[in-house]
Amino acid sequence: MRALILPEKDQPPRVEERPDPKPRAGEARVRLTAAALNHRDVFIRRGRYPGIRWPVLGGSDGCGVVDAVGDEADADWIGRRVVIDPSLAWGDDPRVQGPDYSILGMPRDGTFAELIAVPVGNLQPAPAHLTDHQAAALPLAGLTAYRAVMTRAALRPGDKALVTGIGGGVAIAALQIARAAGAEVWVTSSRPAKIQSAERLGARGGFLYTDDDWRAQAEAAAGAFDVIIDGAGGAGFGDLVRLLAPAGRLAFYGGTAGKWPAILPQHLFFKQVSILASTMGSHAEFAALCPFVETHGVVPVVDRVFPLAEGAAAFDRLEEGKQFGKIVLAID
Repeated sequence: MRALILPEKDQPPRVEERPDPKPRAGEARVRLTAAALNHRDVFIRRGRYPGIRWPVLGGSDGCGVVDAVGDEADADWIGRRVVIDPSLAWGDDPRVQGPDYSILGMPRDGTFAELIAVPVGNLQPAPAHLTDHQAAALPLAGLTAYRAVMTRAALRPGDKALVTGIGGGVAIAALQIARAAGAEVWVTSSRPAKIQSAERLGARGGFLYTDDDWRAQAEAAAGAFDVIIDGAGGAGFGDLVRLLAPAGRLAFYGGTAGKWPAILPQHLFFKQVSILASTMGSHAEFAALCPFVETHGVVPVVDRVFPLAEGAAAFDRLEEGKQFGKIVLAID
């Protein structure tokens, strides 16, 4: 099979021939048609991820058709169009992943290849209304957003929500999931064009977090927020805390902007708000995500599609940070 390989730190990915994987008992082999990039893949390429063993066959997101299984008991999966849950060995506790947890695409070989073998429990039928490229854009971002919005922040119909840093895959998925669940959603970005794109997806409006008075703008336009979803942290985190409504919930899934500022306890306890950490999601949440997407007609946003042979250009596009939506590799 052909596979897109990261040969070593800071080197561009390249296509190589690899042996076809053979599914063991309890596994299925998927002939992939599309895979999507995540910032995790860029962090691995730059050596900013624990436990890297070069070379890396990365990729956490994929869509394709099952062409073999390791156990005849799983033969009903053969021929089915599926998406792959990127969470491996979550464990039995729905509240938190277990000690053996990992994410598909390092250390286990990922989806940047023509074939992949994964546990049968990591398969879900691909939502029928999505193309293969759209379905491949769903798993990691959709799962992360679903857990942050629906499980951790417990968003309810009628809530007013703020999603920060719109443009990335998780933020867009959070916007779409919150809208589908009946919330009024606002966004932040550093680019007016991204706010306009979010409004076309159903956002009520947005704010440029590069403006010194963006919090005042948000308070004037929207008031306080029942739910805030953040993936950046950094200096603006204190403003987010101030924007929470009484009993508000702030769920964060990343810290790309660095450390939080000092936060006054008075901004938290008197309003009885919750700050909730979240990462990835369980198999049960992925199993809930896929029919949720199908029921509500949610369509993941695809920024650009590159052939597998142009994987280096796809990585470069993601590192530029100008995308709105997911960057996808066409494998078929």
